[in-house]
Amino acid sequence: MTFTHEHDVPAIVLVHGLWMTPRSWEHWVERYSAQGLQVIAPAWPGVEKEVEDLRADPSPIAGVGLREIVDQYEQVIRTLDRPPILIGHSFGGAIVQLLLDRGLGAAGVAIDSAGVKGVLPLPLSTLRSAWPLLRNPANRNKAVGLTFPQFRYAFANTLSEQEARAAYERYHVPGSARVLFQGAFANFNPNAATRLDPRNPDRAPLLFIAGGSDHIVPPKVNEANVRLYRKSSATTDYREFPGRSHFIVGQSGWEEVADFALAWAADQSLTRR
Repeated sequence: MTFTHEHDVPAIVLVHGLWMTPRSWEHWVERYSAQGLQVIAPAWPGVEKEVEDLRADPSPIAGVGLREIVDQYEQVIRTLDRPPILIGHSFGGAIVQLLLDRGLGAAGVAIDSAGVKGVLPLPLSTLRSAWPLLRNPANRNKAVGLTFPQFRYAFANTLSEQEARAAYERYHVPGSARVLFQGAFANFNPNAATRLDPRNPDRAPLLFIAGGSDHIVPPKVNEANVRLYRKSSATTDYREFPGRSHFIVGQSGWEEVADFALAWAADQSLTRR
């Protein structure tokens, strides 16, 4: 899609995921900004510092929960002149879904999205990826990181060891275990932080993008999340990129994903407008 002017497209809000910071969007920010678009990549509460600082002292991350995160993004969105495009990765994808359910955003893109309440599949690769945090209930209010082997399995299984190591050193930080516990046990909690109304006919259009080789959120989880919305009249689309890992926003070929996400969301937001 060609944009004749930057005012054709609303602002873009990028939502990072667990074990990451806004730095994970650095290439997307540069690519979108080069097109004259307004791009904002806010941090979760407690994740406002640089990667290196958070590794040295992850205490600000400990105990942060999804409701606080979603509330903070809502505050950012409400300062904008018009509803923005929301693009989220991993748990950022779940956050985008929750924001859309609140009536925010002109269009949303959930990339390798963590499932919201009502998404049932729990593949073995998902469990293995999350087990370093979930295996110990005492982790619930802690910030817990991944070792490099754990990161490579969960995020970078399609990358070479050198590429995976570079990604780990550049982007990985300890993550709030509370967020993971809230997501993992949502279907056992009637008041889950990831609860939304999947029949909501008034939410903005939503696109799910799946990495075909993702270990944390395999395509079957994304597909189940899409099916959750089947009784809503609001637009819900799906696109799978074969051979992509959970590090889909940073691995080789990320440009194709970034361009597809923007073109789809811009088209939907303009049509809706």
